[in-house]
Amino acid sequence: MVQSVSRRVFIALSASLAGSAALAGPPGQSLRPKLRPKGFAKRAAPGAGELIRRAGVSGAVGFALADVESGEILEGHQPEATLPPASVTKAVTAMYALETLGAEHRFVTRLMARGEISNGILKGDLILVGGGDPTFDTDALGDLARGLKEAGIHEVKGRFLVNGAALPSIRSIDPVQPAHAGYSPAVSGLSLNFNRVHFEWKPAAEGYSVTMDARSAKYRPDVSIAKIAVADRALPVYTYESKGSQDVWTVASGALGRGGARWLPVRQPELYAGDVFRTLARAHGIVLEPAKLDFGVPEGRVVAFHLSEPLREILRGMLRYSTNLTAEMVGMAASKARGVAIETLAESAAAMSAWAHEALNMPHAALVDHSGLGGASRMRPDELVRALAAAKQRDVLRPILKDIRLRDAKGRVKEGAPMSVQAKTGTLNFVSGLAGYVTLHNGRMLAFAILSADLEARAAVPAHDRERPKGARRWVHKARHLQQRLIERWDALYADHG
Repeated sequence: MVQSVSRRVFIALSASLAGSAALAGPPGQSLRPKLRPKGFAKRAAPGAGELIRRAGVSGAVGFALADVESGEILEGHQPEATLPPASVTKAVTAMYALETLGAEHRFVTRLMARGEISNGILKGDLILVGGGDPTFDTDALGDLARGLKEAGIHEVKGRFLVNGAALPSIRSIDPVQPAHAGYSPAVSGLSLNFNRVHFEWKPAAEGYSVTMDARSAKYRPDVSIAKIAVADRALPVYTYESKGSQDVWTVASGALGRGGARWLPVRQPELYAGDVFRTLARAHGIVLEPAKLDFGVPEGRVVAFHLSEPLREILRGMLRYSTNLTAEMVGMAASKARGVAIETLAESAAAMSAWAHEALNMPHAALVDHSGLGGASRMRPDELVRALAAAKQRDVLRPILKDIRLRDAKGRVKEGAPMSVQAKTGTLNFVSGLAGYVTLHNGRMLAFAILSADLEARAAVPAHDRERPKGARRWVHKARHLQQRLIERWDALYADHG
């Protein structure tokens, strides 16, 4: 069917097409967006106060930022606030240990014989002597057992002694932590597997089968120093009791599910190491009596020894994995090396605080331990950032700090981020910290320290809920998000974007 078009409609269509043709012609000026003027990124960067408001982190937030070349403080927010540093403390501990002991320092664990050795028989005592090595593990203990055999000893007539007197004996890094917290074990000069025992459970025909062992890469010896029983209850999840030479645990059946494993703290580390060594020595045909504690300065002939890695590498691992025991042991070793008489962590931490006052120009540093696990420790962001910016500390600390990966709003790692960040994180319930170095995309390096804490919320956490208190994880997530936004702000503000 053919439709006719009236003259009036035809004229209207022609005018419309003429207008379209005019619009289709080349524009009078380019439609490309204008280049952003120099300094646009700086003007577009949100203010620090606005970022803090948006983050919604309750409590106090303090930070300071400094140029590492000049040491000039570039900006800050409540930089003089004294706040808990949490594991950021470990950065100070690393500097303390490196200056006192030296980067190449090695800890020595010895096996000593006291008495006559004749025809492969030791007619006296065998002593396992700790030298303050925080990384000593079952593999290293196995090497000592083999070394005993290679020394020609196949029988010990005397006692088997264990000696951890190189450092004070402390039952728990922070006694207010849950008894089953593997991050708060005992401290001694003789340490094994970070003073933790591996607990594993599996469903069985009736209830659960459980094991306690001192596993490592090469070995998995059972232990008798620690025992655990499954109790028919829902709560508490764990109970602990010290009975003579044993750590005795119970675990609630209602918490075990289909099986699993975790590391539990050891409260008698010297006897733990002795227990495991007996098993490893027996594998070489050497039968030893149950270990007994030895105190004081050991005497005898060294028949085997184990050297730790250099201190620099031990601290690199400590800063990467935030191992509390490592921090406490190297911190106390440094205090002893400085001639300080110490019997407690607090005394050693006080010595480190005094050192920080003088060596790092941190007069308000007040630390209760070397790991940051104790919530009563305090630091100021401005003092910490000046210490980080100092050339001497920067040269020894920055190379062993952990690389921090920036993430997007969904928590995914940002690939190809223009900045690099080397820093130490710190986390407690309602406490979060981050301190270290950021290299901006133009190569400029800045030192920073960010400390956040809601002390009221932290104080309100009941003792039985300290492992995972309600709201703490969400709070820490907000604090970490704020830390990243601040770092991104600094890249926009202090790098030349042209």
